[in-house]
Amino acid sequence: MTWLLIALLAAAALLPLGLAMLRPPPARGRREADLALYRAQLAELDRERAEGRLEEAAHRAAVLEVQRRLLAAPEERITIAAPTRERGVRLALLAAVVAVPAAALGLYLAGGAPALPSATFAARQEVIERDEALLATLRDRLAQLDPMGETARRGYVLLGNAERSRGRLEAAAAAYRQALAAGFDADLAAQLAQVLLEDGREEEAARFLAGALPRAPQHIGLRFLTGLAEAQAGRPEVARATWRALLADAPPDAPWRGMVERRMAELP
Repeated sequence: MTWLLIALLAAAALLPLGLAMLRPPPARGRREADLALYRAQLAELDRERAEGRLEEAAHRAAVLEVQRRLLAAPEERITIAAPTRERGVRLALLAAVVAVPAAALGLYLAGGAPALPSATFAARQEVIERDEALLATLRDRLAQLDPMGETARRGYVLLGNAERSRGRLEAAAAAYRQALAAGFDADLAAQLAQVLLEDGREEEAARFLAGALPRAPQHIGLRFLTGLAEAQAGRPEVARATWRALLADAPPDAPWRGMVERRMAELP
């Protein structure tokens, strides 16, 4: 009965997609296509004005130009018939809609365990308490170590990662600071700065980065986070200058270049 219900639910979910692929595409004219394009252009102009990237006068001028082209759109209709190749593609997609769920169901029947009960609240609570006990043990052992030693440094990094994964950002930042006190590491400094920013402590992050960046002036992460801290602290011009300098030193094919450029474009 359970498997029949699963099959019915899967069929109900996939039925609209299958019908849409079987239905021939509607005949569209040139004017309909033009209307859709111009409406999309008007929506994009409205978004740019709302986000402050387009002034009111420029927005009005652009809207008028789009409206002019919209009014000048030709009236003739052009019927677009689905070619044989397109029908073949549609049938192949329809076959995939049927085959993929069937294959997934077969794999689950072979290796799944549908009768396995879900974890009870008590069991989940037991796991949480066990993890907390392990963290408490780690803290006790770290307290007994030389805080400037390499073993303690690695332990505090581990503690910081654990606290961060639990959403305890203040405790994670404190652990990272303790690890950095035993020896500077640019990547770890970037982690600490990111935690401070995640916790909404922009000014503290900016001060920390101002001290860390001279120790690793070419570190990409520290330079990017410096700009991010300035942006979140309400200093967009400083952020823009920081990111421009970062992009100027970056190779043209740097994989993170596009992300930095998008961040710059979002600045007010």
